[in-house]
Amino acid sequence: MNGVTLSPTQIVAGVAVLVVVFMVWRAGSRKAKRAADAARAGARAVSLTGRVLLMAAAFVGVQWLVISNPGNPTLLIVVLALPDLIAAYVLTRALTLTPPDGTTTGRRHYRRGGERR
Repeated sequence: MNGVTLSPTQIVAGVAVLVVVFMVWRAGSRKAKRAADAARAGARAVSLTGRVLLMAAAFVGVQWLVISNPGNPTLLIVVLALPDLIAAYVLTRALTLTPPDGTTTGRRHYRRGGERR
């Protein structure tokens, strides 16, 4: 059986090539992951914008129907006040400060057995 004989320099060079190939592969996968994360974030923003515009169009459509056909003042008040209530709720949730640990103030959360978190 004739074996392959390699000098120590060739072995070190081979290992170095393998390390470089591994490092390039890892860098490429990290770059691809960052690009995918950025694309996902952009898609989420576009999706959110689309949903907001769709809901706004629905609110405007219903309000336009009620305003263009007057006759029931209670229905008019409800249709005009509902978007304001939703917007107030969303803004209140968005602007309410919470502690950095994510817990809410005023409530104590307990695990099973009475142990506090």
